Amino acid sequence: MWELIRANKRNSIILMVMMAFVLMLLGFVIGFAVTRNPVGGFFGLVIATIIWIVLALVSLSSGDQIFLSASRAVPVTHDVHPQLFNIVEEMKIAAALPAMPKIYIINDPAPNAFATGRNPESASVAVTAGLLARLNRDELQGVIAHEISHIVHRDILFVTLAGIMLGSIVLLSQVFLRGMFYSSLGGSRRRYSSGGQGGGQAQVVLMVVAIIAAILAPIMAYLLYFALSQRREYLADAGAARLTRYPEGLASALEKISSDPAPQLASANKVTAPMYIVNPFKKKGQMKLSNLTSTHPPISERIRILRGLTHGVSYKDYSNAFTEVTHKKSVIPAAAMTKEEIGLRQAEAKAEKEQRLQSQMRQVGDIMRKVNQFVFLTCACGLKLKIPPNYKGKTVECPRCHTNHNIPGK
Repeated sequence: MWELIRANKRNSIILMVMMAFVLMLLGFVIGFAVTRNPVGGFFGLVIATIIWIVLALVSLSSGDQIFLSASRAVPVTHDVHPQLFNIVEEMKIAAALPAMPKIYIINDPAPNAFATGRNPESASVAVTAGLLARLNRDELQGVIAHEISHIVHRDILFVTLAGIMLGSIVLLSQVFLRGMFYSSLGGSRRRYSSGGQGGGQAQVVLMVVAIIAAILAPIMAYLLYFALSQRREYLADAGAARLTRYPEGLASALEKISSDPAPQLASANKVTAPMYIVNPFKKKGQMKLSNLTSTHPPISERIRILRGLTHGVSYKDYSNAFTEVTHKKSVIPAAAMTKEEIGLRQAEAKAEKEQRLQSQMRQVGDIMRKVNQFVFLTCACGLKLKIPPNYKGKTVECPRCHTNHNIPGK
């Protein structure tokens, strides 16, 4: 396990250095092109560095809360969804995390989930209402185990920092390109009327180089970010299978999530997309999607690998299944593939699964009402009253037996 975490950290540092280089180079090229002077290039490099440092400090101090707020995630208590809390606690114990992750729910019908935080001591797990409504306990456990694996592997801080750095590159590039666009009409006459022909040609060349750099830099950063994000999803799948000892749970969950007809997750964006267990952007042929511009590896491939774990769920078993399905070099570091043997466990009974899923479907509306500050009262006649937060009265009458009830907090 520690060898896997160490390799993960090493690859994270390499990626961060490469993205930092892209950001500094972009700042230098833009500064040099605008001023036509090497001093201006170094000034642009300094500005780019300052932008990154400020955003990196913000991400270290409150990046997880920014992501949770941007995703419209609401913190919940054990009373809102006891089963979810129990599963998170099970996986926390199985993974030997030092603290219980905070739990959030996103009021969105699209099934998905992500983990965030600075370290395992201050991690958070967020799931959508759609996920809770559609998955049975084994499937939900597989998803939570996947997110807990991201926490164990120290992916959460990397995703936060890399997301901020990617945002810095995109921001710097967009500011320059928009500035060029808006000033092109007004500035074209002055550029060609001043200086000699050679100076004008040199300026045009510099501007073309800067524009190309501004266009290519975000693309390069995205490719670097997405390439390692894909690798991390495989590693988290391997960790989830190891924690639950039931890879079919996660495989079935991925199958349901990818084929769900719900609209695209409303709060997702390009920077936060790699955080989710499944690409939140709806695309045709998502099950077959496999290219460098995807934030996640092909879901069909992930499912086949998980279902290929028929003899055990150790890292070595996952490595063998990965190589057999993808015909690629294993994503598991060689030092992490010890001779440990972790067997499979039995699935939950089918009848119990169906009964539990029907209960979840009935409860999901109540869950989101609790998240949205509804007040629940149970009348003596057995009727449950659900009072919205904008209800003005201090009492409410039961429509069945006409008993008046005082509303707490009014």
